[in-house]
Amino acid sequence: MKIFLAGASGAIGRRLIGPLIAGGHEVIAMTRFATQDSRLRALGARTVVADGLDKVAVMAAVVTSKPDVVVHQMTALTEFANVKHFDDEFAMTNQLRTEGLDILLEAARTAGARRFVAQSFGNWTYERSGGPAKVEDDPLDRNPPAVMSRSLAAIRHLEAAVLDADDIEGVVLRYANLYGPGALIGAGGAMLAQVRKRAVPIIGSGSGVWSFVHLDDAASATVLAIGPAAHGVYNVADDEPAPVAVWLPELARIIGAKAPRRIPASVARIVAGEAAVSLFTRIRGASNAKIKRELGWQPQYRSWRDGFRHGLAPTVQPRSTSGTSRGHAGSP
Repeated sequence: MKIFLAGASGAIGRRLIGPLIAGGHEVIAMTRFATQDSRLRALGARTVVADGLDKVAVMAAVVTSKPDVVVHQMTALTEFANVKHFDDEFAMTNQLRTEGLDILLEAARTAGARRFVAQSFGNWTYERSGGPAKVEDDPLDRNPPAVMSRSLAAIRHLEAAVLDADDIEGVVLRYANLYGPGALIGAGGAMLAQVRKRAVPIIGSGSGVWSFVHLDDAASATVLAIGPAAHGVYNVADDEPAPVAVWLPELARIIGAKAPRRIPASVARIVAGEAAVSLFTRIRGASNAKIKRELGWQPQYRSWRDGFRHGLAPTVQPRSTSGTSRGHAGSP
């Protein structure tokens, strides 16, 4: 098949090119950065330089390529500086999930593509009640913290636009919190630097449940979603959702940092804002049962425990088992 990959120079995007070409597909890789052109061509892709928000350029690139499948991997998460201003930090990513998504989806339809695969997020987005691991049919949060509302609205827009389309096969991948080389939780990433400084505390009980997935595993799931067996929406997460009070101290230990501090939720609400309190005390994780059952996906890192020990270093190589043009680098 001919596959148009938007966001090809991001942490997941660039991991898709090799496996897709090895599978016999032709890849047209779109990036915003001309400096990434030669790198993507070296991976075997045919490249096009275009900004995901430039409708004329994107339409021309996709229509000229005549792809069978279009893949949306565009985000802008190279850094995440201030959770207190959550929506502001996600402003460009939100635009790519709304305006950018609409442009790319229109281009895919115009070009006659039969399938559209889009990256979404599945962790803090779910309703903050019930058991620790949500399935795809569980409702998204109806009343998120105000500072996260625009980001959740952008995700709702993306998913509805892709899944409700009746003239193209739409697949949505709700990635969990990403880690590995090129992610915020990865060698050189901002999250690890903050953990080493003891600047990421356990808030309150630390009962917020996080799900994780290594970038290589996110890429392998995406390759499966491009195929004909995938339909609808899938959580892409490892087998072990875990409370902050469990995974954060273990992450600190693994990277040789001191144990995280603890602060009351009342203090964190003032210092870091409502989003931080929700993320660290209230959110629920995600179940990967559907993607395993329907697509046969098996993550190489079944638990973040193993993944944090072996999958964070820049030299890590995927073990044998059964990234954007506006870069995707952290938790979506």
